Amino acid sequence: MTLLDPGSRFPDLLLNLPGAGRLELPDAVAGHYAVVLFFRGSWCPYCNAQLRAFERAKDAFAKLDANIVALSVDDEAATADLIAKHALSFSVAYGANAEEVAEATGAFVNDEPRYLQSTGFLLDPTGRVIVSVYSSGAIGRLVPEDVLGLLRYMSQHRPPD
Repeated sequence: MTLLDPGSRFPDLLLNLPGAGRLELPDAVAGHYAVVLFFRGSWCPYCNAQLRAFERAKDAFAKLDANIVALSVDDEAATADLIAKHALSFSVAYGANAEEVAEATGAFVNDEPRYLQSTGFLLDPTGRVIVSVYSSGAIGRLVPEDVLGLLRYMSQHRPPD
C-alpha cells in the first residue's frame, strides 16, 4: 500500500459510471483541478452528507476550474439511486475494487463488509496530488469549504509566469 503524498502522480484508475459510461483518472480531469472522493457507500449517512455538500458547492468549484469525481464499491443500481436521490451532477462511479484501489492509493479498506473508507484527494491540473486525506473510519474527510479555501488561496498566491 502506497500513500499518495503531495506531488505524487495520481494513479490510473478506470471507473465505471452508471449507464455504461467509463472514466479514467487522472486523464479525464487533465487540465483542471479535481477533487476525488472515495466514499464508503450509499448507505453511509456521513458520505451522503459529504456528497450533498459538494453538490451544493458545485458552482464555486466550477468558478475555480475544479471537477469533482466520487467512487465507491456500491453496485450500479445503488449508485444510480444515490445520484438521483441527491441530484448529483458530478461523476459518481460504482463497482470499485477495494483492494486494487487501496493498493494504488493507500486508502483504508473495511473488512466485513468490504468497502473503501472515506478518502479524498485534491489534484492539480497535471494529475499530481496537492492534498490527500485518509480516514480509517466514518469521520475525517474532505469538506468543500476547506478545499475551496485552499483553491482560492492558491489562485491568489500563484508565482508569476
